[in-house]
Amino acid sequence: MCGIIGYTGTDGAVGDVLLTGLEGLEYRGYDSAGVAIADESLAVHKREGEVAALEAALPDTGLGGTAGIGHTRWSTHGPPTDANAHPHTDCAESVAVVHNGIIENYQTLRADLEAGGHEFTSETDTEVIPHLIETALATGASPEAAFREAVSQLEGSYAVAAVFPGSETVYAARHESPLVLGIGDDGHYLASDVPAFIEYTDRVVYLEDGQFARVNPSGIVVTDAQGAVVETAVEQIAWDPEDAGKAGYDHYMLKEINEQPQALRQCLRERVSELDGTVTIDELAALEPTGPVQFVACGTSYHAALYGARFLRAQGVPAQCFLASEYTVDQLPVGEETLVVGVTQSGETADTMSALRAANRVGATTLALTNTVGSSAARECDHVMYIRAGPEISVAATKTFASQQVALAMLAATLAGETPTALCERLRALPDQVQQVLDMSNARAVAEAYEASDAYFFIGRGYNAPVALEGALKMKEITYKHAEGFAAGELKHGPLALVGEQTPVFAMVTGDASASKTLGNIKEVEARDAPVVAVTDSPAVVGQYADHVLEVPSAGPRLTPVLANVQLQLVAYWVANRLGRSIDKPRNLAKSVTVE
Repeated sequence: MCGIIGYTGTDGAVGDVLLTGLEGLEYRGYDSAGVAIADESLAVHKREGEVAALEAALPDTGLGGTAGIGHTRWSTHGPPTDANAHPHTDCAESVAVVHNGIIENYQTLRADLEAGGHEFTSETDTEVIPHLIETALATGASPEAAFREAVSQLEGSYAVAAVFPGSETVYAARHESPLVLGIGDDGHYLASDVPAFIEYTDRVVYLEDGQFARVNPSGIVVTDAQGAVVETAVEQIAWDPEDAGKAGYDHYMLKEINEQPQALRQCLRERVSELDGTVTIDELAALEPTGPVQFVACGTSYHAALYGARFLRAQGVPAQCFLASEYTVDQLPVGEETLVVGVTQSGETADTMSALRAANRVGATTLALTNTVGSSAARECDHVMYIRAGPEISVAATKTFASQQVALAMLAATLAGETPTALCERLRALPDQVQQVLDMSNARAVAEAYEASDAYFFIGRGYNAPVALEGALKMKEITYKHAEGFAAGELKHGPLALVGEQTPVFAMVTGDASASKTLGNIKEVEARDAPVVAVTDSPAVVGQYADHVLEVPSAGPRLTPVLANVQLQLVAYWVANRLGRSIDKPRNLAKSVTVE
C-alpha cells in the first residue's frame, strides 16, 4: 500500500523525478499525493485525489531544490483529504516525512507528544514521526541522529523517508515494508518499487529490515541499526522502461491481458523439455522436500495456490492451501519436514510475509513463488521460484495469475519427481493457445449483453473451481458489481436462492470427468430463468445449453482452465469499460498490500 519516491541530485530534476515516480507508483495507492522539496526551507505540496490533482496544484515556477520526497497514499488512518496526505511535517517545519505501513503504537506516541505541546493537523499515524524527530532535534541531535531516534520508537511496519531544510540528503529506513535504492549517473533514488525510477536507472540496492539509508548526490550509504556501514550488492533490473508503459492500449489491464502469451513463454523458458518430457527448475535444484506442502497466499494469488494445491495432490503430493491471514503455525502440523510455499506477486504482501516468517520460526522449509526479484519473500525464504511475468501495473492481476498457474504446474512436476510427456507438450503449446483466445474472443459482445445485470455468478469444478473464484474477483474489482464464484456443486446448497433472470451464470465446462455434472448445474440455473455463459472447449456439446459461448482450445483437463480464465478477464474488462470504471485504479484497492 502507498508509494514512496525520493531523489537527490545536482541536475535540477528533482520535481520531474518525483512526479514521474509518483505516476509510476500510483498503482500502489491513489487517494492522495504529495511532495516535499528541501532547499533553504521546505516546500510541501499535497492534494486529495490522484497524482494529476497534485500536478495541477503545483506552482508555475516548478520545483527547485536538490533533494525531495513524494508519496501516493492508500488510506488507513483517516480519509483521503489534503490534511491527511503525505508528506507530514512537525510544528517548526524542520523535517518532512513520508511513510508506508502502520505505526501500531502511534496513539501512545501521539498522546505523549501532545502532552509535550506538539500540535497535530492530521488523523494519520504517520504524523507522529516528524514530531518525534523535532523532539530529538531540540536536544541538539543531528538530522541523522534525530531520524534514527524517532525510528527506534516505532512499533509496527514501516518504510520511512525524510528530508530536512538546508540539506541535500534523504534519510530512509525500513521494517517489514519495502524500500529499494536506485543508483543513477546524475543522482540517486529511493522508492517502494522499481517502476518509480526504472526510466532513469536499472541499478538497484534492496534495503533489508532494520537497515537505514543515507542518500545524497555523491552516493548511497547503508547502515545497520547501530550505525555501522553495511556492504550492499548492486543488482541490475532486467526490465525495459517501455515494459511499464501502456504501449498504445487504453488501460494497463488490457495491455497486460494481451501480454500473457509472452509472459507464459518467459515463465516456461529453459524449464520445460518436450524431447525428454522433463521439467527442470534450476533455482530449485537444492530443494529436497520430504513432507507435505502448505500454500499461503491472499487474493488472486490464493486462487492460484488453490489451483496449485490440486495439481500437487493429483501428482501424489499431500498439499493444503491457506489464506495467509488465517495461517497459524501453533494450530497446524508444521515442522521441519513441511514445505511452506508463499504465493505472492509482489513478494511484499504483509499477510503472506507474516505467514512465511512464522513458518521459518518453527523450522519449516519455505519457498517464495513470486514475480519480484529482490523482494522480501525472495530474500527471506529458503528457496525462490520466479514466475517471470514482467512488470504488472494494473491493480487487477491478470498476467501474473496465468504465470502463477503455469509456474505451479511446473512446481508440482518438480516436487512429484516426474512429468508426463503430454503435460510438457501442453505447457509448451499454452502460450499460442492463449494468443488464439485473445485473437478470437467474443467476450466484448458478452459484456455488452450483460453489463446491466444485477450480479454475476461463476461456477466450475475441479481445476475450474479456483478459476471461478478468480473470475468473480476480477468482476468485483473493476466493475464494482456484485459477483460470486463457487464450486459448481455448491450452487444448489444456498446460493441458488439468489439466481434469477438478472443474474448471468458463467459456467466453466471443460473436457474432464466432471463436465457432465457441471452441465447438470447449468440446467438448474436455466430452470430459474438465469442466462448462462459457457466457457468451454466443447462448444458443439455445451453450446446447446447456453445463451452465449466463450470458446477455448483444449489443453487437457488441468491446463484448459488457464485459457478459460483469459476469457473471464476479458469479460470483466469490457463490462468495466462500458460502465466507465477506473479500470487500472479501482476504488479502495491497491496493488501491493503491505499492511495486515
